[in-house]
Amino acid sequence: MLEIKDLNVFYGSIHALQGVSFNVNEGEIVTLIGANGAGKSTTLRSVSGIVKAKSGEITFCGKKINSVPAHKIVRMGLSHVPEGRQIFPNLTVMENLMMGAYTRKDKNEIKSSLEEVMERFPRLGERSKQMAGTLSGGEQQMVAIGRGLMSKPSLLILDEPSMGLSPVLVDEIFSIIKKINQQGVTVLLVEQNAFMALQVANRAYVLETGRIIFSGKASDIQADPRVRQAYLGENDEEAS
Repeated sequence: MLEIKDLNVFYGSIHALQGVSFNVNEGEIVTLIGANGAGKSTTLRSVSGIVKAKSGEITFCGKKINSVPAHKIVRMGLSHVPEGRQIFPNLTVMENLMMGAYTRKDKNEIKSSLEEVMERFPRLGERSKQMAGTLSGGEQQMVAIGRGLMSKPSLLILDEPSMGLSPVLVDEIFSIIKKINQQGVTVLLVEQNAFMALQVANRAYVLETGRIIFSGKASDIQADPRVRQAYLGENDEEAS
């Protein structure tokens, strides 16, 4: 479904991604893990067209998308839920969700998608007329994911969905991610909580200073002593 080949991204003189290559197959949850500054978010922003790569190739559903504008990538079936949620705080929950459907025309299909989102996130239905900026962090994350789903994506990209959430809400968000995947949406996940990410993912890639240093089945990555020492310390496991 998604294939990245030898991706190089620069921020000025900083070589942020250095020959990154990976793939995501239809139906999978694939996670990118690594320390802050490793290049995880830059990778996602490159895939969704927000950041332009210096070189390399990004192919989505058989089509090269390097030079495709971000809004057209959304129309192709790829939706990006950004780090920090980035909801519209002065719009209602409903208005935020409807912003996610801006590329779609069929009102009946939009209504059906909205019903699915409300069924998945009952609290959003209860707060549909509330200003999104007044919601709790967990509820705002639900708005962000719901908004992403409103474009009816085949691939959902999630950047740090558990950031700033309590352990109980982290569990809830990851349960939602698994259900979304089980209902037919492929997921590419960047997550600082490596333990939780590896629990839900099929496969994983470990990024370090702009390069992929490990890759494989999530269970194998989780068992690798080098990964455990660097990313799955006792504090992470206790927090999970």
